[in-house]
Amino acid sequence: MTAFITHCLRNARLDLIGLLACTCLLWGSAGAARAQTDAAQISGFKVERADDAIVLSANVQFELSTAVEDALLKGVAMIFVAEADISRERWYWTNKKMVHAERHMRLAYQPLTRRWRLNVSSGKITHAGLGLALNQNFDALPDALAAVQRLSRWKIAELSDLDLDQRHQIEFRFALDVFQLPRPLQIGTLGQTDWDISASWRQALVLETVQ
Repeated sequence: MTAFITHCLRNARLDLIGLLACTCLLWGSAGAARAQTDAAQISGFKVERADDAIVLSANVQFELSTAVEDALLKGVAMIFVAEADISRERWYWTNKKMVHAERHMRLAYQPLTRRWRLNVSSGKITHAGLGLALNQNFDALPDALAAVQRLSRWKIAELSDLDLDQRHQIEFRFALDVFQLPRPLQIGTLGQTDWDISASWRQALVLETVQ
């Protein structure tokens, strides 16, 4: 009788372990699929020469998770940051960074007017003030997001900043800056893929001419 009970308990334990393993596998698969679905994608990347300047154009496709959209509707501003680095190639050492440019985009919902406001600045946007920023208003969230996702002829450098006889690399990065969220939200976003909106692109610098 004791051997029978022990055998049953062992089988039940194995069944439980198997069930937990399958559950973890399903969760992991769902998480991977969601991460792949929600990952930001870059398209239409182009770097051009416009007179004496270097301009960058790109489209960043992503969808806001329910958590991010809910926070926006509750009055929490989201700040997206685009960065571009141009480095000169060096065969004898690591590449030398020649240019760094940033674009900070603060997206916020205004409950009183039921409109969306987008502030765009070349520097960090602080609570003390927006500084020199381009301000736009939108009636709908998709229109505001389209303005965030589309970078059109963004000036990232002067031609004089580079020696065009040398080879250069350009790296572009785009992300939701969770470190500029209110402190409680920063803690809550740790390890949460819902808040992971980021993408990057790297290639040799080939300057086209603006048509």
